[in-house]
Amino acid sequence: MPSLRLLHCYKSMTNREDEIVAGQQQTQNGTSQGTMGSGGTTTVTTAILDPHLAGGGGGGIITDLSADGNNLDHDGSIPGDDDISDLAAAAAAGHHHGHHLHHNSTTTGSSTGASHHELWSENPPSSASSGFSDDDSLAGAEGDPKTIEQIVQMVRERGKQGLIREYAEIKARAPDGSFTHAKTRNNLAKNRYTDVLCYDHSRVVLSQEDEDPTSDYINANFVDGYKQKNAYISTQGPLPKTSYDFWRMVWEQHCLVIVMTTRVMERGRVKCGQYWEPTEGALAEYGCYQVRTMTVEANEDYTVAEMELKNTKTDEVRCVSHWQFTSWPDYGVPASARAMLNFLQRAREKQAEMVRSLGDLWAGHPRGPPIVVHCSAGIGRTGTFITLDICISRLEDVGTADIKGTVEKIRSQRAYSIQMPDQYVFCHLALIEYALTRGLLQSADLSGFDDRDDDSE
Repeated sequence: MPSLRLLHCYKSMTNREDEIVAGQQQTQNGTSQGTMGSGGTTTVTTAILDPHLAGGGGGGIITDLSADGNNLDHDGSIPGDDDISDLAAAAAAGHHHGHHLHHNSTTTGSSTGASHHELWSENPPSSASSGFSDDDSLAGAEGDPKTIEQIVQMVRERGKQGLIREYAEIKARAPDGSFTHAKTRNNLAKNRYTDVLCYDHSRVVLSQEDEDPTSDYINANFVDGYKQKNAYISTQGPLPKTSYDFWRMVWEQHCLVIVMTTRVMERGRVKCGQYWEPTEGALAEYGCYQVRTMTVEANEDYTVAEMELKNTKTDEVRCVSHWQFTSWPDYGVPASARAMLNFLQRAREKQAEMVRSLGDLWAGHPRGPPIVVHCSAGIGRTGTFITLDICISRLEDVGTADIKGTVEKIRSQRAYSIQMPDQYVFCHLALIEYALTRGLLQSADLSGFDDRDDDSE
């Protein structure tokens, strides 16, 4: 049953300030799968799996992916996942789609005691789709889908260096879209990083304000999910000057869940604006949007804040659930995927719960409106999270996954997603770790994964 607060909510409903940096599924069939387990009876026969995994210890499958120097910056230091070094220019276009919502054409003046219909009183957005069509979504047998056993065999045979070479081939391809809107003079200052721009063909188009044609721009792209078009909005961490646009996007796209995979400050650098209040009961205002933090649940690896988002022009109130993963290390990737997998599953379950709370008011895809996912640039950790979510959904549904094809598809909609080779390797090992903890695999012998030389294939 949805919480009483959720029901009430639906019824009532720097340029980083310091600098612009240059040069640089849900549970299947609508049922809950519960919180990620520890693996219980899983038998592990690999030299690199943490020996505690089978017994429910705190470790996992991931090794030190940063040790080989393949992700060093020009000065020999290991960059963060948002230190962009080799982004290129681009070419061509695409299309947009639309939400399917039951909505009421009228809006009341007060949110107190308002009906469910008043929540969705606005016209559905025309630029996003959560429709039922599987066309062009990450659903079919195209690409090179593999069973989890085949993935283990492939990872074992190729080793880390083989996966890194595979990623290098993907990364070497030029972007297949244009960035015209992102490069418009009035929009340049809205990009956190000058060379992390958003494609024209998949960009989220905001409503135009004050007859300003550039007011519809935000550095955000729709990304397809498993059997769901535009399942995600992949975006940069909001800047102080774009926080209003961020909440406008959340409102206009009817988003329910925000996934944040960075901390506001990392290594003494601003990675994202503080676009919400982290304290219970506190209120932040951005133009006509009031964001009140109702509850905060602090966990070891992530923090969940339940918020009420109010449009003061209409007095409508909606619930938004904010999920911030705080255990991504300053360098490289997490030592174990377990915390990220648990975080991902809980966020998915929250989305499903909130969609159920809408009842018949939501007439779109059963998985609901797009989930907003961001880190700092919106390509590294963001792409990693989305890749894992898609591959897990497919693995649970049909027993196969295509990590390489998934990354290629995501990069065709959000340029440069999966930014570093260690993130690509992490996706493979994390999917294997997921299969082990879910009982889809009984063992995974990856001995020698780190030790294979470049010619071992």
